[in-house]
Amino acid sequence: MTNLDLYAKAEHLLGIEDATEALYDLYRSELEDYKVKTLLDVGCGRGGFMRRMESDGVKCKGVDLSELMVQECQEIGLDAECKDLSEVEGKYDAIVSIFDVLNFMDKEALTKFLDAAAQKLNDDGIFIADINTIYGFKDVAEGSMSNDTDEEFLSVDAVFENDELHTKFTLFEKNDDGRYTKYQDTIVQYFHKIKFFQNLSSLKLVDKQTFSLYDTEDKTLLIFKKR
Repeated sequence: MTNLDLYAKAEHLLGIEDATEALYDLYRSELEDYKVKTLLDVGCGRGGFMRRMESDGVKCKGVDLSELMVQECQEIGLDAECKDLSEVEGKYDAIVSIFDVLNFMDKEALTKFLDAAAQKLNDDGIFIADINTIYGFKDVAEGSMSNDTDEEFLSVDAVFENDELHTKFTLFEKNDDGRYTKYQDTIVQYFHKIKFFQNLSSLKLVDKQTFSLYDTEDKTLLIFKKR
């Protein structure tokens, strides 16, 4: 199991449902200003945003590196695949990467990702993503939490140091025989300064909005056009 699949298994215990819905509302409102007929959701998760946009008449495709997430999308009839952005065929009016997707890449990987995003955009296309601010890492993400149900127990410990957030997930799942299976892995996220996004060769940063998803202006929405 990859660390992204572990995240997928534990996501419902993290208490992020309201924050996710708030981000969906924000992205949807931003896209209303553009004549979007086709959309690519990179890091699509369980497909919640694609379902919203399809209800608005937009043709959507999703990609995610978690097999578990993609399977759940496919089970409800969404067009989703487990593949890298660079492997996606075709071009789109809009590409979105919702809830920290860019923070899961270091600068080298992120540069390649953003170049690939530009290649998948139509000439007048738009790319929207959100990133954590330094406050988002220090004031919101860093620290420990735990949650449990009758069948599961999750412990999360996150440390932010040298512009990197290392989050250890430990998940126990109860089996049919009453014993527990333990899953454990560490996910790394990277803090990126706005200046990095202002100096891209393939995408032009046309707008940015810092806002409070939890508190303390913890997120920044980035809107790009193809150069």
